[in-house]
Amino acid sequence: MLKKLAFRMKLIPGFEEEYERRHQEIWPELVSLLKDTGIVDYHIFLDKETSLLFAFQVTEGNANSQDLGNTEIVQRWWKYMADIMETNPDNSPISIPLLPVFNLKEVQPNK
Repeated sequence: MLKKLAFRMKLIPGFEEEYERRHQEIWPELVSLLKDTGIVDYHIFLDKETSLLFAFQVTEGNANSQDLGNTEIVQRWWKYMADIMETNPDNSPISIPLLPVFNLKEVQPNK
């Protein structure tokens, strides 16, 4: 069963290009971990005016990227990204879940 998850994070202003560069060079072992966990689709969008990041994932099963903080590769990624994002004391990005409020696929046409 496919599940959807959305959350927001925040960059330190001025690091938008660096954030994008680091994701263009994402580590292959991190990509493998995400895919092996059941993440079949993962998008991150940037609002340049606010430096907010909006992430959206589609997963198979119950796991998602938010469940991988105990892995060595994710802890290294968090440390690598901590200088350009708002983070918790363990270097994990401060991540705020977003609630679904609309889905076009669920809209029934009026007759």
